[in-house]
Amino acid sequence: MKKIFTRVFQSLSVMLFMLLVTSVHAQEADNEFTIDAKLNTRGEIRVGGFNPDSTDNERRAMFLTGQYRLNFSYKRSWLELRLSPQAAGVWGHGSANLSLAEAWANMQTKNGFFCKIGRQGLEYDDERILGYDDWSMTAPTHDVVKFGYEGYGHKVHAILAYNQNADNVETGTTYYSGGIQPYKTMQTLWYHYDTPKSMFGISLIGMNIGMQGKRNNDKKTYYQQLVGTYMTLKPRYVSMEGAFYYQFGRNEYGIPIKAFMGSAKVNVTPSDIYTLFAGYDYLSGDKYFVVPQDGQIGMIYHDTIRGFSSLFGSHHEFYGAMDFFFVDSYVSNFTPGLQNAYVGGNVTPFKGFDIKAAYHFYAIATDLPDVSKALGHEVEFEASYRFADFVKLSAGYTYMRGTETMLYLQRVSENRRLHWGWIMLTINPTIFTIGWRDKAKLNR
Repeated sequence: MKKIFTRVFQSLSVMLFMLLVTSVHAQEADNEFTIDAKLNTRGEIRVGGFNPDSTDNERRAMFLTGQYRLNFSYKRSWLELRLSPQAAGVWGHGSANLSLAEAWANMQTKNGFFCKIGRQGLEYDDERILGYDDWSMTAPTHDVVKFGYEGYGHKVHAILAYNQNADNVETGTTYYSGGIQPYKTMQTLWYHYDTPKSMFGISLIGMNIGMQGKRNNDKKTYYQQLVGTYMTLKPRYVSMEGAFYYQFGRNEYGIPIKAFMGSAKVNVTPSDIYTLFAGYDYLSGDKYFVVPQDGQIGMIYHDTIRGFSSLFGSHHEFYGAMDFFFVDSYVSNFTPGLQNAYVGGNVTPFKGFDIKAAYHFYAIATDLPDVSKALGHEVEFEASYRFADFVKLSAGYTYMRGTETMLYLQRVSENRRLHWGWIMLTINPTIFTIGWRDKAKLNR
């Protein structure tokens, strides 16, 4: 009898609690607390590429990675808080990468002004320069203060950061090494204009990034700048987007920077079932190796850095699924730039199921002796199915055929054939939500 009474009491308690929560929500709760989770698991198999061994062209790399996050969110009319502890890493590794992915407070006024302070992701425009690269599992975030205004047609954001590796009270504040981001200071100003009735949108961005000097314990801060624009035009059934960015200043070795990039993309959507797209990216590059190839004697000093850096963007969204071309140093501190011409399409045969296919042709942006500019061809396929609102299974396969230039740059093995396949399961349910009204209002 005692067990039966206990079960009945528990059932009635749950029903009463659910009715209370529902009633509070119906009365437009002043406060809301939510717990949600994200479990992202991906398995990959790679054949060739990434530190290739020419004596073993069919060597395979197989591994599983995971990202596990629990999010705590609180919201009321003028305040929002979020805390997101995260574990990420390779299955079987001795210790997972434990971190605090997000921890921020956002305060806002009724007339559009806001201030968001703490660790947060930065997502702007198409995320080419500032993005939340969730594919990398660690999903880089920034410790910043962000404030600005968002109103009808206009948005203005200012972002400020100052990083240190310790609270050096007695030894000064000139040294920074390590951390979640490589910069010591960062100031960004972003403006965006568009309206629901307008087909045209434009963004302007300016960044100033301070990097700690890397030569012989150099404690000087070197500053590099980026300015640029991102534009969209969306007439019926067609959308077009383009961007241009220019980098200047000095890198962490004090070398002047003069680099740029441009991109253009067209999307055609004749129906709700499928979309076709085509685009072209151009990223400037250096003209020669610092250390000459083929065992030549001597070194060349780069008087100017001309290789464009995409900074803190969502790299996996651009330049091909294999992630070969972040336009970082290929070999001997050489960045030859990149040209990426691509076409493809998306198909949704039925709700929840999506298929994507794309073809890329790659080339470097600068001239090299004795080899062509062409880097190779890449074909990629991806499919995903959403079993429920919070459960998604996706998989992909990519094949690339490299050229002699890829071999010259030490990016592929002798046979120059690259394969990559992956499968990923993403589960992100809302576990718990409760709302309540302020005590003062309840007592009225």
